[in-house]
Amino acid sequence: MKAAEAKARHRDLCEQVRKHEHAYYVLSQPTISDHEYDRFYRELQDLEAEFPNLVTPESPTQRVGGEPISGFASVRHLVPMMSLDNTYSQGELRGFIKRASKLLPEEQLDWTVEPKVDGVALSLRYENGKFVMGATRGDGTQGDDVTTNLRTIRSIPLNLSPELKPIPQILEVRGEVFMTKDGFAKMNAEREAAGEPAFVNPRNSTAGSLKQLDPKLVATRPLSVIIYGIATLEQQKGKEPQTQLELLDYLRRAGFRTPEKVRHCHTEEELLTVVDDLGQITDTFAYEIDGAVIKLNALHLRERIGATSKAPRWAMAYKYAAEQAETQLKAITIQVGRTGALTPVAELEPVFVGSTTVSRATLHNEDELKRKDIRIGDTVVVEKAGEIIPAVVCVVTEKRSGEETTFKFPKQCPECQTPVTREDAGKGAGVVIRCSNPDCPAQIRGRLEHWCSRGAMDIEGGGEVLIQKLVEQGLARNVAELYKLKLEETAALERMAEKSAQNFLDGLESSKNRDMWRLVFGLGILHVGVGVGKTLGRHFPDLRHLMDATEEQLNAINEIGDVIAKSIASWFGDPENRKLIDELEKVGLNFSSSLYVTGAKTGQLTGKTFVLTGTLANMTRSEAASKIEALGGKVAGSVSKKTACVIAGAEAGSKLDKAQRLGIEILSEEELITLLAEAANQPASSESDS
Repeated sequence: MKAAEAKARHRDLCEQVRKHEHAYYVLSQPTISDHEYDRFYRELQDLEAEFPNLVTPESPTQRVGGEPISGFASVRHLVPMMSLDNTYSQGELRGFIKRASKLLPEEQLDWTVEPKVDGVALSLRYENGKFVMGATRGDGTQGDDVTTNLRTIRSIPLNLSPELKPIPQILEVRGEVFMTKDGFAKMNAEREAAGEPAFVNPRNSTAGSLKQLDPKLVATRPLSVIIYGIATLEQQKGKEPQTQLELLDYLRRAGFRTPEKVRHCHTEEELLTVVDDLGQITDTFAYEIDGAVIKLNALHLRERIGATSKAPRWAMAYKYAAEQAETQLKAITIQVGRTGALTPVAELEPVFVGSTTVSRATLHNEDELKRKDIRIGDTVVVEKAGEIIPAVVCVVTEKRSGEETTFKFPKQCPECQTPVTREDAGKGAGVVIRCSNPDCPAQIRGRLEHWCSRGAMDIEGGGEVLIQKLVEQGLARNVAELYKLKLEETAALERMAEKSAQNFLDGLESSKNRDMWRLVFGLGILHVGVGVGKTLGRHFPDLRHLMDATEEQLNAINEIGDVIAKSIASWFGDPENRKLIDELEKVGLNFSSSLYVTGAKTGQLTGKTFVLTGTLANMTRSEAASKIEALGGKVAGSVSKKTACVIAGAEAGSKLDKAQRLGIEILSEEELITLLAEAANQPASSESDS
């Protein structure tokens, strides 16, 4: 065959294979037999073997995966991936609808209801019609680049359909990757036949598949994708979707698989009926459905209604009631956490619930045990919904035999035998029983695992098994000692391959450049989560300034209350902890905060409380808040008599109305920019950050 003929045949075969893959994987309507498809595919493979220059990244044969990759780069989403508020209550769903109606009183609202796929959120980016990048949600702002693995999923088009006219210059879409029920069952059967352990549930298997470093392995997993949203659409001409229904039609024309059984509702009662009806047929779907997603249909109204810092106000997920099952509580064991808290854990007769085989469940604390009168040997009701840790809901008292025994909390730590203490957890959380020994092996393991976790320092390979071995061998007693590990020490651990050991050490080296807020969160200070870590990062230029801050200075920061301020000051006031910080500095960790905005911390904005409302044109609300706080001001979420000024952007709502009634000063975005510039140029007072 001549080169010109081969090129023409290659083009025809690619078109045939793509067409039939779309019919099978996207439309679920195969147009030819598997045998005929295989014939086209084998001919394409043979042709590319004879003419290697015909192979392109978009060829259907390239979906089988390339060479293993070394890791996943972090990529920024063009538009943040927000989470949805969710509820199990129809009353809360009615409240959501009423709030939207109140924010848009002059509009007649209509809604869409889509089945909520129990999968893993992802973002796909296309440039000039070609698939160029796919990423996980991550922290919402940036996620892991899993493009290589996503290219193996046949329901993801490598090129947008030519039926979509015009082809957009940039298209970033949002959706869910999942495993079908049948595909998951078949995969597990094959694993068991091969003597390999079965996977627990489709969702966890999906998440694990996306993080495999070998795309050829990913290509063997029964993964599929449903796309339901558009984050960015840039095109020179052509009409853009105006509603969710038009948006879904646009996505279908682009070649994506979209949600099925989507319903259009015009009234609250109709919407509630549709949500209830959908809940009755979740078993009919080929994949796991754990709820319904309700969205405001008109896209321009979504822009007006806006979002909170975490979730859009125009959408909500209604979760169906958690699955429950009865089983026997065989024993109660104690788990010691990184803060020394002793948590009772139910050891159960394994039972299948919520797509998972559950053999352990949390019992929370001693007060919960007493309140529910949970005894060893009881028949109990276990519940698991989505990502929630399995929990014992109640005891089936009528099934008691009289042989059940009451569990008594230990007076000593089961790990180190140190006498335990009892303290009030506050806010009605009951009493916490705690091991007060900071050198308790369980606490050391917990602190090291937390430090290595993705939300903190994100160190590859720093999981539970490795940390346990390091602590058992006495190789690491605190996080600073992790950075002093040698390859020969780590590789000498039982079942630790040299390559895995090197990956772990490389991960430690990379973590030295993490931002200050990650380090602060990773230290495991009581009551200091990710949000508090970022708040501290905005107010202190580096860790040394934070260390020297007094409890009063910390308490003066917006979002930092008495309890958190006391906990931070107490932690940094401990000589052993300060010694640990010195060690971390010696091994080269970054102490600086990229979130900190240089400027006078005391000055024109000091002591003033601002409220932001409406849409800002030149910056996001969070950026505006950071600039205000960096110059000494505070940002609140609601208007009160203590509010000094309201910054009103486009489509400002009830906060602006209230400010006008109270006679509070109102500034436009342009006036805010001027104010910030003036405050930044004003000489700082002699008061120190620290």
